[in-house]
Amino acid sequence: MSEIRVCAVSDLGDPGRKVVDVNGQEIGIFRLGEEVFAYLNSCPHLDGPVCQGKILPLALEAVGEDLTSSGRVFSKTQMNVICPWHGFEFDIRTGEHPTNKRIKLRKVKTQVVDGEIFVAPLRPRATPL
Repeated sequence: MSEIRVCAVSDLGDPGRKVVDVNGQEIGIFRLGEEVFAYLNSCPHLDGPVCQGKILPLALEAVGEDLTSSGRVFSKTQMNVICPWHGFEFDIRTGEHPTNKRIKLRKVKTQVVDGEIFVAPLRPRATPL
């Protein structure tokens, strides 16, 4: 199956996102700077619409050299999408949960050609017998 055009890069903010229907499956397209990422809009926790959640930097604990906390700060490099149902967070660049790397979003192959974003349709997952 060939790749499907979903939108122009310029249609997305920075950071930005758009949820599109591709062959009956909702896919979230994300832009961070010049990078583009896409995931199935399904949280691995309880199938919530994860790609429609808030986009926020990862919250980190600021720990001094003396190992005391000076409170929370936001990451300058890691942006997360937060599932609106139960708050599960996922790194937009990797699709991984920040503390349990085995929990991740289902990645969709993307390609940018002449400022246009294309995605490869997902194949259905095999159902166990």
